[in-house]
Amino acid sequence: MEEEEYYEYYGEDAYEEEYEPTAWHYESVEEVPKNIRKYFHQRYHLFERYDEGVLLTDDAWFGVTPEYVARTIATHVGNAAGSEKTTIVDAFVGVGGNAIAFALSGRWERVFAIEKDPETLKCAKHNAEIYGVGNKIWWIEGDCLDIVPKRFPDMKETVVFASPPWGGVSYRHQPVFDLETMQPYGLKELYRTLSRCSKELVLYLPRSSDLNQVARYAADGTKTLVAHYCLRGASKALCVYYGDFGSVP
Repeated sequence: MEEEEYYEYYGEDAYEEEYEPTAWHYESVEEVPKNIRKYFHQRYHLFERYDEGVLLTDDAWFGVTPEYVARTIATHVGNAAGSEKTTIVDAFVGVGGNAIAFALSGRWERVFAIEKDPETLKCAKHNAEIYGVGNKIWWIEGDCLDIVPKRFPDMKETVVFASPPWGGVSYRHQPVFDLETMQPYGLKELYRTLSRCSKELVLYLPRSSDLNQVARYAADGTKTLVAHYCLRGASKALCVYYGDFGSVP
């Protein structure tokens, strides 16, 4: 999630100020706030079917996973997870990019999508309808760190996917990004809470993430798979595959 413009526009204390996003479908660049105009020019990378009425909040323009990347991740997670894994939980669904890709893959019997902001969740539901998978996703409004341990306790058939907020602009200035500085949740809290649901946990993180911190949560005597995902020749982010996954191409 590339959040730097969000904080340049709304300020470093955007989380604490309880900014309330509003859903939009911009038709022309003149309608778009200046801080996100470059993302509007990339709209078909974000959603190939943007012109059919895709909705985004302004901060989602640099938070949503580009469609090609989301579909690639969905393929990798589906192929690498064991056949007994039939449910996937998207813990930070945002405006729906990853959840839509999981549903479109046809790999999962159940796709759950969690989002605490109602306006953002409205976008995700709307966008899923455009892609024809609105009725293939179970939608849950609330904070995933509260919901996952209560609703999905120790579900052996489940994989958890999480693309958390990264917490502002600090990662741009760190050659190696400290994952405990993510806001509002650091790596330790994310891992310990979400892994209560399933040991198979995929985290979508900054491309410069500290791999020593990542390795800290690998099971004893095992290796943790890390894969970079690129668009137009540049790494957008990486995924960490915790648990019993097979290889990823």
